[in-house]
Amino acid sequence: MQMSQKLYLPTMGCGTWAWGNRLLWGYDESMDDQLQGVFNLCVSNGVTLFDTGDSYGTGRLNGQSERLLGRFSREYLGSGKENICIATKLAAYPWRLTRSSMVSACKASAKRLGRNVDLVQMHWSTANYAPWQEGALLDGLADLYQQGLVKGVGLSNYGPKRLKQVHQKFVERGVPIATLQVQYSLLSTYPVTTLGLKDVCDQLGIKLIAYSPLALGLLTGKYSDGRFPKGMRGLLFRQILPGVRSLLSCLQEVAQSRNKTMSQVAINWCICKETIPIPGAKSVEQAKENIGALGWHLDSSEISELDKAAMSVDKKMVQNIFQTK
Repeated sequence: MQMSQKLYLPTMGCGTWAWGNRLLWGYDESMDDQLQGVFNLCVSNGVTLFDTGDSYGTGRLNGQSERLLGRFSREYLGSGKENICIATKLAAYPWRLTRSSMVSACKASAKRLGRNVDLVQMHWSTANYAPWQEGALLDGLADLYQQGLVKGVGLSNYGPKRLKQVHQKFVERGVPIATLQVQYSLLSTYPVTTLGLKDVCDQLGIKLIAYSPLALGLLTGKYSDGRFPKGMRGLLFRQILPGVRSLLSCLQEVAQSRNKTMSQVAINWCICKETIPIPGAKSVEQAKENIGALGWHLDSSEISELDKAAMSVDKKMVQNIFQTK
């Protein structure tokens, strides 16, 4: 089992959903230099985990996030290079039906990256709608580890019940599950708090990765006074914002007393909950701000204040439709 030891997981990572996504994030290729700056700044500050997916990048830009990550990691020459960990999620597309289709998918990702994938993850479980499909895909995931094509295997959007079943299946093959990522933030505590997912992960030795720790930007405080982002995020924010004002003002108070930003407090809260948050960054400024969440910790009274505020909000973030029990 030496394979999994080579997988280096830092305190915080960087999500790259926006790197190639026009629809939700307004990506275009003129942003690539800025994104390379984000990559370089992250790695040189110890943020060496980059989370992507083979479905990231819309239309003609399919796989763009992986291509960019491959190029940036090749061209990066600074400190921390040896710790770069590229984690990709393979989509459970309806036409992926065999274990070899997962192996081929990972090889295609590696080709776009120009290097092997470090951590390969199942993007979502098909248990909710096509349970018969999942077994072969999970077998393919385990094959990738056993063939030495990846350093570690992870899951995404799995709940505790399904996680235990998959874990058992993998134990029988001698394949450890390194990570599980779920949507987790002050506005999305459901999988962790309600389903008790963290305890199960701790028992099984699985590290929890928190995606969308800023709830698509809602927790940054930028959108509290009637300003909304464009497009689909704007529509969502209009629905959710009125019900989360109490949480945002609690976040703001803690941020002011700490001389930090609301984003930094929201990310630090995830770290204090022993998860690895992977906030996205489209600009060097955003990356700098995210990095400011490292190197300090909220104290227990601040955490319980934020927990209370999170419990009392009227509106929660919309859950991922693929999240299983």
